[in-house]
Parts: sequence; structure tokens; C-alpha cells
Amino acid sequence: MARNSTLNRDAQLLLAYCLGCNRAELLARPDAEIPVPVAQAFAQLLKRLEAGEPLAYLTGEKEFWSLPLKVDASVLVPRPETERLVEAALEVGGTRDSISALDLGTGSGAIALALAQERPGWRITATDNSIAALTVARQNAVRLGLDHIEFLDGSWFAPLVSRRFDLIVSNPPYVAADDPALDEPTLTFEPRAALVAGQSGLEALAAIVRQAPQHLEAGGQLLMEHGWDQGAATRSLLAGAGFSNIRSLNDLAGRERVTAGQAT
Repeated sequence: MARNSTLNRDAQLLLAYCLGCNRAELLARPDAEIPVPVAQAFAQLLKRLEAGEPLAYLTGEKEFWSLPLKVDASVLVPRPETERLVEAALEVGGTRDSISALDLGTGSGAIALALAQERPGWRITATDNSIAALTVARQNAVRLGLDHIEFLDGSWFAPLVSRRFDLIVSNPPYVAADDPALDEPTLTFEPRAALVAGQSGLEALAAIVRQAPQHLEAGGQLLMEHGWDQGAATRSLLAGAGFSNIRSLNDLAGRERVTAGQAT
């Protein structure tokens, strides 16, 4: 029932997209005639939606932190849960006008762009090992007028040499290779490398934790999104790497979603 409800809502959003209006306008005129070319385009897109292709890939856009982001199949569709990571980063950075922040595995640029929107004075760098993803992120930055972000090509810290930051954030791949959720139709359309980094789901988190101390200023903080059941394991990784002030933060569903630690 839940999937049918979601599909019905997404079908309405898709039709509104084809008509060039929003869902509220569509629902306000249920008897409006749909031009034949629009009906044909909608029918083709609806088949793809019913096959599980994300609505955002069909419309080419997804809202995150009230920002309209361009997305395509080279990047993950930004999730509402990731806004908790943005909130946590803003809380850590506070009202300081100028700090250096790093977004690892930026994808569409969602996190970096949200931070740039809220803190124009922050010096923000973002990395990704996908040229296609970086292209999307850069396009989003230009479209939103947030093009002061530095985007670098490379895996995690690879393009940064000895640079250090006050704040590091990341939403890395954390799904275990054998997780049944990967069989969900929608996930089969998203880039697997952005979902899975190893058998356990902790491999990318561990790699970031291991390298982060070399790239954090004294007192700087690392914040990472992870799976709802990975909070304890992530805290253990941070403790083993010598971090202090380790804590996990819940998402709106009350599940541990972000874990943070402070460099000594």
C-alpha cells in the first residue's frame, strides 16, 4: 500500500512536470484537458517510473535544503535524512564567519551547496572520484550562484595532499554488499559505487576516519552520515583513531544517522 501511495504521488508530480505546473495546480484543475503530445510524453515517462526509475532522474531535479538541484543517473538522489548532516555541520560551525570546510564524496554537491547557502563566508572544498558527478555539482553551483566552492577530482582526501580543515563532512557509501535493500527497484538505477564500498558497509567510513586526523586542524570535527544501525560501529572507529567528543545524532525518525568526533 505504501509503495502504491508513493507511486500515485510521484505520478501526479510527473504529470505536473510534463504540464509545466506544480502538483497543487494540477490537483486544482482535475478536469483540465491534457494535450496529446503531453499525454504521450507522460505515458513514456510513467512506464519508467513504474519500473522503479527515480522521479528525480525523470524530471532532472530534486529539492534539497530548499535548493533545486540538478540530478542525473551519475549521482545519488539527495535524501531528506542527509539534511540532518547539514544541520549538524551548521551547529558545529556556529556563527563563525570564516572557517574551512570539506565535503568528501560530494555527488550532486548537495551538502556543500547547502553549507555555502547558509554560510557564505565559509571556505568550502568538495571532492569526488567521479568526473560525471563533479560536472553535475559544478553545474548546480553555477545555477545557484554558489560557484565559490572548490571542486576537486579524487577519492576522499587524495587531491588534498597536506591541507587541513576546521570541519569535514561526508555522506559516504555505507550499504553492505549483501543488503536486501539493494534489490529495491529504485536503488538499481542509482550509481552502486555511491551506495556500496565493501562487504560490511563500514569500509568507506573506516577509510575516512583513518585519514581524517591528517586533514583536521586541532579541535576540528569530522561528521559522517551512516546507516541507522551503524552508530556504535562508527563511534568505535572514531575512538580507535583518537577522536574525542564522540557522539551520534538522531534523524527525524529517532534513528542514529550522523556521528561526529573532534580531533585532538
